Amino acid sequence: MGADDDRVLLYSPEFAADPHRAYRDMRARYGSLAPVELAPGVPATLVLSYRTAVRILHDPQHFPADPRTWQSTVSADCSVLPVLEWRPNAMRSAGAEHARYREANTAAINAVDLHALHATVERIAVPLINTFCTAGSAELVSQYAFPLAFEVINVLLGCPPEIGQEVAAATAAVFDGVDAEVGNRMLSAALLRLLELKRAEPGEDITTRLLHHPAQLDDAEVIHQLVVLYGAGIEPLQNLIINSLVLILSDDRFGGNVLGGSLSTRDALDEVLFTDPPMANFSVTYPRQPILIDNVWLPAHHPVVISFAACNNDPAISAENRNGNRSHLAWGAGPHACPARSPAYLIGQDAIDQLLDALPELRPAEPELTWRPGPFHRALTALPVVFPATPPWRP
Repeated sequence: MGADDDRVLLYSPEFAADPHRAYRDMRARYGSLAPVELAPGVPATLVLSYRTAVRILHDPQHFPADPRTWQSTVSADCSVLPVLEWRPNAMRSAGAEHARYREANTAAINAVDLHALHATVERIAVPLINTFCTAGSAELVSQYAFPLAFEVINVLLGCPPEIGQEVAAATAAVFDGVDAEVGNRMLSAALLRLLELKRAEPGEDITTRLLHHPAQLDDAEVIHQLVVLYGAGIEPLQNLIINSLVLILSDDRFGGNVLGGSLSTRDALDEVLFTDPPMANFSVTYPRQPILIDNVWLPAHHPVVISFAACNNDPAISAENRNGNRSHLAWGAGPHACPARSPAYLIGQDAIDQLLDALPELRPAEPELTWRPGPFHRALTALPVVFPATPPWRP
């Protein structure tokens, strides 16, 4: 790939401000594979071609997700290490280990009662809306999307509020890279308390099902499944809700039609999953040996990152009308595809519907929005909105 000074910095504010222009420029300059940096001094290859991405995602023999060889080459204070480091879970494993973890996770998630989940989202959304509906303004990331996503994930995992707060503080330390080592210790301690609680008081929740699965995961393994469920659940779900709201509130194709009934919230979710997926660049793999892809030699054990956002908008496959089209890669593909897409769709759709039913005249308070820098997510720093002050919502 190119020299280090040619690499596109995925963590820069400039990239966050207009990633789609960056993807177009990279595609024009490099073709399907572009040299990037995930953090200062952390080179990677970004996949921009839909077909190349599908090939890589379905080839775990040549492109395993286990980062341990790469991990040994980066410093302990690397800012992306807490997100990418090896853990004994399905996301960061390969071969038989991956199959064992994946089976346990899939079984635990597939047993979620989606009808009950609908009621859970409403029970959480309504009190949140009622904390700001009488004020006539709100900031929807901190006052709605994040607390809703976090509380829903806690319910799915059977995590009580007091442990959930510890998990929140620890997760922030880990994924913001502020004090990852301390955060990892805090997170393990909080989740161990959750396991002890679920052994004493089992419930209809994902944690209990993981503990009782025939794969016989030990405590450390269950904890690391839960780490992924929190990390992959809260941030992407929050971003999916917020990015879809931005589309609905700012794009005439959706605003009037969604509220008027000719386009569904599900259509808006799918448009966002095509154009601004909540995890824009992810599904990181590490080739076992140097490999030639699209006339480019990829080094062994060098991060290969799938740009879901770029691949979904690849001119070779993009279509003008995406209504009802769910061929995007936002959930990944192959053996590491997200196993929780049905609950995620339901939570995102219900969260948006509850908000727009309660506050149908919602509109952005500011014309310009700021996107959070970072190599992986597509996330707003805030979404301030205004609306006519409304009495407490009673659905």
